[in-house]
Amino acid sequence: MKIMIQQLDNARDLPLPSYQTAGAAGMDLFAAVENDTPFVLHPMERKVVPCGFKMALPQGYEAQIRPRSGLALKHGISMPNSPGTIDADYRGEVGVLLINLGGEDFVIKRGDRIAQMIINRVEIAELVQVEILPNSKRGDGGFGSTGL
Repeated sequence: MKIMIQQLDNARDLPLPSYQTAGAAGMDLFAAVENDTPFVLHPMERKVVPCGFKMALPQGYEAQIRPRSGLALKHGISMPNSPGTIDADYRGEVGVLLINLGGEDFVIKRGDRIAQMIINRVEIAELVQVEILPNSKRGDGGFGSTGL
């Protein structure tokens, strides 16, 4: 699959999203923050980190933005809307909403790998309104109803 991508002027020195290994499912995204201005994420603070590119996904696809496990484990950095979704018709700069769940400030430097992007096919559903739904074994059992 080919995806059109436009590197923005604020990120000409940064790599485009890329797979780090042959078996990787996600492409790493790089922080396009200013070089000379610290981008600090205080504990429990949320900020959008720019990635320095725009893209045009083919119709019928989405990009899911997911946290990096190493940042979560080592520093408590995650995404409050995980996974984030980029729709096929979005043409703005890709940004990653991060949250610092750790106990210390976290400094994001230019070029840091901050998240990963996975491309997925999207099935468009047609909703059919009915008066009564068919029965199922589970019924309306909600949270925890099928066991721990």
